[in-house]
Amino acid sequence: MAYTTIDDPTIYFNTKLYTGNGGTNAQTGVGFQPDWTWIKNRSGADNHALYDALRGANKNLVSNNTNAEGSQSDGLTAFGTDGFTVGADGAVNTNGNNFVAWNWKANGSGSANTAGSINTTATSVNTTAGFSISTYSGNNTSGATIGHGLGVKPNVIIIKLRSGNGGYWITYHDKVSSAPETDYVALNSTDAVADSNVFWNDTAPTSTLITLGNDGWVNGSSTTHVCYAFAEKTGYSKFGSYKGNGNANGTFIYLGFKPALVILKGASGSGSTENWSMYDNKRTGFNVDNNVLYPNANSAEGTSDDIDLLSNGFKIRRATGLLNDTAVTYIYMAFAESPLVASNFNPTTAR
Repeated sequence: MAYTTIDDPTIYFNTKLYTGNGGTNAQTGVGFQPDWTWIKNRSGADNHALYDALRGANKNLVSNNTNAEGSQSDGLTAFGTDGFTVGADGAVNTNGNNFVAWNWKANGSGSANTAGSINTTATSVNTTAGFSISTYSGNNTSGATIGHGLGVKPNVIIIKLRSGNGGYWITYHDKVSSAPETDYVALNSTDAVADSNVFWNDTAPTSTLITLGNDGWVNGSSTTHVCYAFAEKTGYSKFGSYKGNGNANGTFIYLGFKPALVILKGASGSGSTENWSMYDNKRTGFNVDNNVLYPNANSAEGTSDDIDLLSNGFKIRRATGLLNDTAVTYIYMAFAESPLVASNFNPTTAR
């Protein structure tokens, strides 16, 4: 068994549940000052609301549409040392509604990364957890590069155009195909995986750089963008794929940790035109009762019995195109609640 370097994943990722009050609503108990907070109303059909420390509080993006960045004085109004505060906006604080907030820790407001041909406005990096956030302005040049700061090749990259009329959430996942640098999938859409050289310039990311094409959604002239990059860390995060079997006794996916969050998307065949789906360890009561939310849709929380969250991975429990059509490849992102094997585990003394 591989050893983790992160014995307590909750200091880098944590899910917070809260009830809206329609006014000022301060939330604590996250366990750290979040640098990326993603909020969804579980009770109603409200947009997802995504905020980060680089763009600043009151600057929201919506994962289920293509809108440009919005300014909201009553959205997420502040990041705190142990959580965040929201105002009266319905997407984050409808009175009496139930909400979920997924929180990641990077490294505060960050500083410019000058490793690429485009200097980032700021890059906030947590190399221990394999997560960075960058903001930058595009130059409409094929082959332009930005530095991500992770020190290792990222497995997942999500870029969103902030300015103008907005655009798709362009996503790289290194298990989406045999040549992932030639492909993209959109977080805001049910669209199938597609081939294009205008986003990644058919160039794989490196331990230092992300290469961009000249499309306006990732690199328009003087347009502003945000980039979230993830690198897999043993015992904390895993970004992979699995094959569906079309059976209620579905595939088991070994992670090496108990998952706190699992995000899924079909990457081939009939499953590739289905929704993305999200499951976490705080909204569940028991297996198989793990409720679903859809990153690309404003739908309220669904109650279909889709997956088991287990001590060492997750298991599919429904025959559906969403996550388990026969022979369809599905990609996933998973973050840990706790590792299966701690960093101080000694196999000799444990016998």
